[in-house]
Amino acid sequence: MRRPPIIAVMGHVDHGKTTLLDHIRKTNLAAREAGGITQAIGAYEINHGGKRITFIDTPGHEAFANMRTYGANIADLAILVVAADDGVKPQTKEALETILKSNTPYIVAINKIDKNNADIEKTKNDLLQIGVFLEGYGGNISYHLISAKTGEGVDELLDLILLATELENLEIDNKTVSGVIITSRMDPRRGIISGLILKNGVLKLGQYIGTASASGKIKSLENSLGEKVKELTPSSPSLIVGFENIPNVGEEFIAGKESDVDEFVKLKQSERKDKKSETAAAGSEGMETINIILKADETASLEALKNLTLKMPMGLIVNVIDASVGDVTENDVKLAQNTSAVVVGFKTKVDKAALNLARAHKIIVIDSPIIYELEKTLKEYAKKMVPKEMRRLEVLAVFGDAKGRERVVGGKVLLGPIKNQEAFEIWQEKKLIGKGRIMNLQSQRKDAAQVETGSEAGLLSQSDEPIKVGYNLIFSDPE
Repeated sequence: MRRPPIIAVMGHVDHGKTTLLDHIRKTNLAAREAGGITQAIGAYEINHGGKRITFIDTPGHEAFANMRTYGANIADLAILVVAADDGVKPQTKEALETILKSNTPYIVAINKIDKNNADIEKTKNDLLQIGVFLEGYGGNISYHLISAKTGEGVDELLDLILLATELENLEIDNKTVSGVIITSRMDPRRGIISGLILKNGVLKLGQYIGTASASGKIKSLENSLGEKVKELTPSSPSLIVGFENIPNVGEEFIAGKESDVDEFVKLKQSERKDKKSETAAAGSEGMETINIILKADETASLEALKNLTLKMPMGLIVNVIDASVGDVTENDVKLAQNTSAVVVGFKTKVDKAALNLARAHKIIVIDSPIIYELEKTLKEYAKKMVPKEMRRLEVLAVFGDAKGRERVVGGKVLLGPIKNQEAFEIWQEKKLIGKGRIMNLQSQRKDAAQVETGSEAGLLSQSDEPIKVGYNLIFSDPE
C-alpha cells in the first residue's frame, strides 16, 4: 500500500515559501507571522486532484539549520524555492546543501515571476553556478515558473509534485507505527502539545508513544484541520496531547504497546548517551565564558536559540545553564542571579514578578519574537563580554626581599610593548589581585624605554599587593 507524499518547502528567507503554501491552503498565515518569516515547522495537508499531499514549511533563516535538516529527512521530495527578482542567496545554497546531504529528491520552483524586475534567465544561470542543472540547461532537475502571490503556475507545480513522487518508493510498513516529531510546546491549559508526522502504520488514540527524550500515552489526537479524531493514517500531520515531558524536535517516535515503546525509548537513550560521550569540548583554554538561560515558546524555537549560541564572537564560550519551554518566570531570574547569567527569550513573555526582580538586581533579559533581531541583540551584548586582547607580562621570577611596596620581578612579555613608568593590574588567572606601576624597566640588563612581545624583561615595580611567580601583569591601552 502506498502513502501520500510528504513535501518539504525550502529556500532563502522572503523568497515566498509561506506565501506559496498560503495560496495552496487558501489561508493567510504569512501576514500573521512575526517578522514575515516562518519561525517553526508547520505541516499542512491538502487534496489535489483527489490525491493527498502533505507539506512541511521549513524556516528560511539560517538559525534553523537543524530544523531544516529534520524537514528534509522527513520529506519524500523537496521544493527549492528561488525568487526570480532576487536569485540565489546564501540560504538558498544552505537549503540545497541540506537537501543533498539528506539524499532527498528535489525540484525547483522559480517564484515571483509577476515582479517587474524578475529575471528568469539570470536566476537559472545563478542556479547553474551552485550546481543545480535544470532540464534544458544540461541537467535533469525539473523546475516550474510560479507566482505564489497571483497563483500562476501553482496548480501545474502540484501536478509536477505528484508526477515526481510517483517514481518514489512510498510503501507503508504496517508492522510499526512510527514518524517524526516536528513541534512541541507547553500549553498552560492542555499540557504538552506535540506536532508530528506519521510515516508508518496507523496512529490511534490511547496508544503509548515514545522518543529518545519523552514518552506517554495519547490522550488527544487532532488532524491538520484541528479536528479530533480516533486514528491517523500515514503521511498525515497531527497534534497530540499525552507526552509526560517535552520531546525534542526531529526525534523519531514509535507508538503501540507500552512494552514495545519502553524498549524503543531505552534503545534510543542508549544511542544518545554513546553519541554524547564521543563529543568533547576543545579549544576552550584561555577563553572567556558567558552564562545563558534560554527560554522559548516551543522546542522548535528552543532549537533555534541553541543554534544562535554557537555563533557568538570569537574568544567567547557560551555556557547554557538551562534551556526550557515557557515564559520567563521569577525562578529563571533567580537562577540567572545565582549563576551570573543573561536570560534570552524567543517568542515568550516575561511575567511581572520576573521583570521586577530582573530590574532590581540588574539581570539582563534579552527577548524578541523575531529571530534575526534576537541574534543581532545577543551578538551586540556578547561582544561587550569579550575582553580586548590586553598587553601583558607573565611573571617568571621574583628577586630578593620585598622592600615596602617595591619588588624586583622578571618575566616574559606575552603581548607588548610594555613601557617604563606604566601602571598595571596584577591578575592570578581570572582574579584581580591588585595594582602597581613600573618604576624602572630593563631588557638584557640595560635600561629600556619599552620591551616588545616575546622578549624577557626585568622591572622594579611598586604595588599594593605582593607579586608572585605565575601572576600576569596586565597593561591597559590608553583611552
